[in-house]
Amino acid sequence: MGAGFGRNGGGQSRLSQWLRARRPHPAAVEDDREELLVAAAEAGLPLAPAAYPAGYRCSCERIGCPTPARHPVSFAWQTQSTTDRSQIERWARNQPDANFITATGMVHDVLDVPLEAGSSALENLLAAGIEVGPVADSGGDRMLFFTATRGTPEDEDEWWPCELDCHPETMDAHPGLRWHCRGSYVLVPPARLPGDLGLTWIRGLEHPLPDPLTLLEPLTDACARYMDAHDSPEDEDEAAAWPSRR
Repeated sequence: MGAGFGRNGGGQSRLSQWLRARRPHPAAVEDDREELLVAAAEAGLPLAPAAYPAGYRCSCERIGCPTPARHPVSFAWQTQSTTDRSQIERWARNQPDANFITATGMVHDVLDVPLEAGSSALENLLAAGIEVGPVADSGGDRMLFFTATRGTPEDEDEWWPCELDCHPETMDAHPGLRWHCRGSYVLVPPARLPGDLGLTWIRGLEHPLPDPLTLLEPLTDACARYMDAHDSPEDEDEAAAWPSRR
C-alpha cells in the first residue's frame, strides 16, 4: 500500500484520501465489538471500561467533561486493566454502551499524532519498508501508533523522562506528538465518540508491536511540519521551542 501512494496535484496525500474513504460509520463495527475487544486482550493489551457518548455529552454526566467518552469509569483503572478473556466478555455484555481504554506502559506504548501528520508519516514508513505495528484512527483528528513499551528499567535513574510523555490530564499541552507510556491510557477500537465519530483500526493487531524508537523520528518530523503549517503568529514562540522536545 505505502509505495503506491504519492501526492496528488493538490498536495494532499492519497493515503489520507484512502483513510477517509474507508472509515466506517461507528455503528458498522458495533456487531464486532466484543470480538475486537477480545482480540485486543489476546494481543496483550490490558483493557478497562470507559465512558461513552450520551448524545453530545459524556456518560459520566460531568458538566464540561474535558475528555468526553475518552476516559475510564473507575479511578482504579490501572489495577483494573486486564487481558482476562472472561472478564472482558463480562464487561462487554454487561456494559453494552461502554468504550474501553487500554493502559499503556505495561505491554505497549502509543505514539499519538495529528491525523494529517500521521497519514504522511505512515505513507513514508510503509514506502521505506519500515515495520509499523497496529495503527488506529482516533475520531478523525488523531492517529494512534501502537508500539512495544520502553519498559521499566531496574535502575530508575536509567528511565529517561521526556517532554513527549503524555498523561491524560496533560493532553491539551501536547498538540503535536503525544507519547503515552507509564501511567497513561488511550481508547482502544472499536469506540464511539460524541458527534457520531469513532475509533477504528487502520492496521490491525496482527501486526507485531515495533520498537517505538524506530517510529519516533519519522513521526516527530511529520508533526514538526504539521505544526509549522498550522501555527498562528501568536504561537511562534511555542513553535520555536517545540523541536527541542524531541
